[in-house]
Amino acid sequence: MSRLRSDFPIFADIRASRPFYYLDSAASSQHPVVVLDAMDRYYRHSHANVHRGVYGLAEEATGIYETARRHLGRFIGASDPAHEIVFTKNATEALNLVAQGLGRVLLTPGSHVLLTEMEHHANLVPWMILQEQIGFTIEYLPFDAEGLLVLDGLDAMLERASILGVTLMSNVLGTLNPVAMLSEKAHQHDVLVVADGAQFVPHFVTDVSELGVDCLAITGHKMLAPTGIGALWARAEILDRMQPFLGGGEMISDVRLDGFTANEIPHKFEAGTPPIAEAAGWDAALGYLEEVGMGAICAHDRSLTSYAMNQLQQRLDDRITIFGPTDVTKRGGVISFELADVHPHDVAQVLDQHGVCVRAGHHCAKPLMRQLGVGATARASFYLYNDEQDVDALVDALLDAYRLFHD
Repeated sequence: MSRLRSDFPIFADIRASRPFYYLDSAASSQHPVVVLDAMDRYYRHSHANVHRGVYGLAEEATGIYETARRHLGRFIGASDPAHEIVFTKNATEALNLVAQGLGRVLLTPGSHVLLTEMEHHANLVPWMILQEQIGFTIEYLPFDAEGLLVLDGLDAMLERASILGVTLMSNVLGTLNPVAMLSEKAHQHDVLVVADGAQFVPHFVTDVSELGVDCLAITGHKMLAPTGIGALWARAEILDRMQPFLGGGEMISDVRLDGFTANEIPHKFEAGTPPIAEAAGWDAALGYLEEVGMGAICAHDRSLTSYAMNQLQQRLDDRITIFGPTDVTKRGGVISFELADVHPHDVAQVLDQHGVCVRAGHHCAKPLMRQLGVGATARASFYLYNDEQDVDALVDALLDAYRLFHD
């Protein structure tokens, strides 16, 4: 996989002047040149607004945008790619759309929503906002010391619930949750499943029919695409039931002074001018990922994660605490850790002096951090352009950071 690094201009640009080991793809991935070229080509040769003009250039732009929609739908196994993908700003907006558009239809003051304690704020706060507006109850599935969901009492919780919100992969622990099983259980109780796929979809073969979920939030910038574009996939019958979340142009079929009629799906959820160039970039990213092969990417991530876990444990021993499953088959390429008696922000700053880029903080998962008993962690995350050299640089830099604060 390391040969693919040459497809990413940023590595050549930065490495020319100093060491550069990018281990923060869980926050945002880098872009191959094909993505940058696709966006540049759109702006240079195809720019016009979509769905509005009947002239040739506008129809060309609309074709680029709608092709990206269909391609993304096929990428995740949607049965109706042209109608089941709603473009959003990011996965966070997609989850807000579900909370406001579907939650308002389904939930009443006596309802229950079931979430997990490892959710990103994006799958917590939208439900809390809606809870304040409606008054329903939120319950939580806990996780154990290994970072795995505790499913004792699941049936009783599902018996009370209307919606189950769950991440496919924790952005802190790396935990791969048993979502297919959870979906099967949930549907036995007529519970709809809303999944956060932001960390999972960039790294694993994704088929929404196999996962069994009803809604899936995705973001482009973690899978080689630009920032500013994400998507919600949901079954067409669910999108039909949902209320529009944003109002304005494009999402209507008619407007009168006494009201409006919403457009057909998916357009009734896409108010205003959409991220057209970003859609072109995402389409190119999908093509790149497919050419490499999602199975190959998954195998590479797992191999590199295993190597990293072994190196961190062998070379740092009791000087480091790694959070999440020890079994690499139960986790993705995200490793959150604590270096003994060194604040994660200090760790990240020292690593940056070695050219190693990691994230430090609460990772938009404060309830999870409280359950771990820490205020923050440092986090290294891997993708298809990383190799063992990146891991070795990480471990060397961590050893230097430990010596700096303990000698």
